[in-house]
Amino acid sequence: MKLKVLGLLVASVFINAQNIQNNPGSNHGNKFEQLGTILPTPNTYRTASGAPGNQYWQQRADYDISAYLDEDKRNLKGSETITYYNNSPDELEYLWLQLDENQQSSVKNADYPSSSTLGKTSNIDRLRPSEVPLKDNGYGVNLEKVTDAKGSPIKYVVNKTMMRIDLAKPLKAGEKFTFKVDWNYNIPNRMEKGGRGGYENFPEDGNDLYTMTQWYPRMCVYSDFHGWQNHQFTGRGEFALVFGNFKVSMNVPADHIIGGTGECKNYSEVLTSAQLSRYKQAENSNEPIEIVTLDEAKKAEKNKSKERKTWKFEAENVRDFAWGSSRKFVWDGMRVTIPENNNKVMAMSFYGKEAYGLYRKLSTKAVAHTIKTYSEFTIPYPYPVAQSVEASNGMEYPMICFNYGRTEKDGTYSEAIKNGMLGVIIHEVGHNFFPMIINSDERQWSWMDEGLNTFVEYLTEEKWDNKFPSKRGPAWTIVDYMKLPKDELEPIMTNSENIARFGPNAYSKPATGLNILRETIMGRELFDKAFKTYAQRWAFRHPEPADLFRTMEDASGEDLDWFWRGWFYSTDPVDIAIDKVTVAVPDFDAIPKEAKETKYKTDAPLLNDFEDISKIRNREDKTIKFYVDGDKNVQDFYYKYDRGQEKVDTSKEYVLKSEGSEKLSAQEKTQGLNKNITAYQIDFTNKGGLVMPIILELTFEDGTKLKDKINVQIWRANEQKVSKTYYLDKKLKSIQLDPMKETADIDTSNNFWAATSSTEAPTKFQVFKQSQRETARGGASGKVNPMQAAGKK
Repeated sequence: MKLKVLGLLVASVFINAQNIQNNPGSNHGNKFEQLGTILPTPNTYRTASGAPGNQYWQQRADYDISAYLDEDKRNLKGSETITYYNNSPDELEYLWLQLDENQQSSVKNADYPSSSTLGKTSNIDRLRPSEVPLKDNGYGVNLEKVTDAKGSPIKYVVNKTMMRIDLAKPLKAGEKFTFKVDWNYNIPNRMEKGGRGGYENFPEDGNDLYTMTQWYPRMCVYSDFHGWQNHQFTGRGEFALVFGNFKVSMNVPADHIIGGTGECKNYSEVLTSAQLSRYKQAENSNEPIEIVTLDEAKKAEKNKSKERKTWKFEAENVRDFAWGSSRKFVWDGMRVTIPENNNKVMAMSFYGKEAYGLYRKLSTKAVAHTIKTYSEFTIPYPYPVAQSVEASNGMEYPMICFNYGRTEKDGTYSEAIKNGMLGVIIHEVGHNFFPMIINSDERQWSWMDEGLNTFVEYLTEEKWDNKFPSKRGPAWTIVDYMKLPKDELEPIMTNSENIARFGPNAYSKPATGLNILRETIMGRELFDKAFKTYAQRWAFRHPEPADLFRTMEDASGEDLDWFWRGWFYSTDPVDIAIDKVTVAVPDFDAIPKEAKETKYKTDAPLLNDFEDISKIRNREDKTIKFYVDGDKNVQDFYYKYDRGQEKVDTSKEYVLKSEGSEKLSAQEKTQGLNKNITAYQIDFTNKGGLVMPIILELTFEDGTKLKDKINVQIWRANEQKVSKTYYLDKKLKSIQLDPMKETADIDTSNNFWAATSSTEAPTKFQVFKQSQRETARGGASGKVNPMQAAGKK
């Protein structure tokens, strides 16, 4: 909307209300101070720009694993050979491994108790006498043998969910060490005991569906920023893992179908000829093709073969390996090409008949859509496969994830179930990027994988369906959490194990913060470039929070420390209020005396009293083409812009009066200044504590609107109260703060002002005249350009 504002005259406001900016030192809470004392000191491994340093290093671990799934005993027996590469500059006296399955044990778990109370009702388990010490429930890892490459025993110590290998001699920088571990464990009923891996039994057909996750002893991360990440696994904080190459063979009942991390290397041995033919068709199809059909899956459910087959998988440069196995699986797939790197990926889904009505229609297409969309915002998807397995839960691993989404028995489903299924598939497939590739430490910082992934999930849902009912990402969806009492909140920068409200803190709030950065603070172009730079810099590496924060600023040129400090390190909410609106009109008669007249022609240049070095060097630089010199017909672009591009009479000689002018003529009043100009001073209070840009929608009496966004830096001098004055040639009807709910403001009742018949009579402000060129540019004296005051740029 274009407003007519003061052109030849600059308005100056003298209002009785105290201007809080006169006391810039008050109410200063350091919200805009840099994070230099909080973030780790940059070094040769991690730079101040947020990029890996020239001496960055990380470890590597390769695995060769054989597994035997005993369906009758529900037991997994495994043997692995691990080759560990010490790429660090340090000598290592011992190695740490994770035994995550010990969390299911009553005697080997991490023993992180929770507070318990005696309520009015209690479940049956609480009515049983407590056993101290507890009896062994039979779950957890049973280590059979730990040897070096030659078969000699290695000393080791198990501390709950962690295992330390004590080396006979230190592993020097640049060396590698190979050792072997044989183990077994009883597979828990995931539906009863919880957890990420285990089996689900289907009583109607008597079959199991296995999700084999955290199923083998896995190397911990040793890094420049943490040393050994050997914090106990409590069931919440997820995993910090080392990249490497995997060769895995899985011996299972012959009628089982397996989906796993990486590529199967022996489909010709484990599939029927018809299934192999359909797989090859799917490799060249852009629509999902059933590789194992619904009829074949139903038949296998009834027959239950006693024969066995071995499936062989390989995966390169991954941090983990997971697999699903069941005779219940229907399996479909299609080829999807990633445009950014021309990678031809097999998108596939595995599901039982209970999910057929939904998964057959949507799952594989959602997989394909997800990896294509994430590739646009991060890095091109690099792996050869991407898979979704329906297993009545949600959990992610490289190239494979487990999701929910079952229909009613008659095949029908609600919109809520459909959208929930799509949301979890997008989310879990998206985890291929965060943290499977951009490999953050989940045990310490849940938000770095869950929050970042939830943010891109929101972008992906939007590109799937513009009306998709996303629950996390839009600013307004986090308001209920942000308005909770402070004693129920923690900062995002809280260890995974210590978060009371895990979902909002690890998923919603960081995702919302990134969306606010993209849409409201930085803008899409700057944000997308910076976010993609972070993904590119830290793909297949181990980033920390400082690497994200620094990269976002480094690649965008935006100082965002105020945002990281407020949104990630504090629990302050956004609550900006419109306190008061003061109305003022110009006073044409109150003009200061002692005028000085200046005569000049408009085509004569105005010169500064001093020729500074910039002007001299600019004239000497022959590559610079000055705008005015390039077009003699244009005397002053900015003046014409402010005057609505009206034609300038360059032959006319003007007489201009400065601040000392005694009076304005009637003609000057009508031609030089719109008599209808009105000033509005809007006073704001930061009640919530978290500073944000001030976004306004001004509605005028004639029904027109003007939208303006005031940069967050307006709060720098005073973080509690600020004012903004507009000079307008139309009467305001109302003012709406944050009209699109972009900032997660927790109280919208104080976001509105409306002019009423009881609005106090307007005060007056004085005006003065000065050079038209100074007026157009804001004035040599530093006075405010009224176009800028009206929010124009």
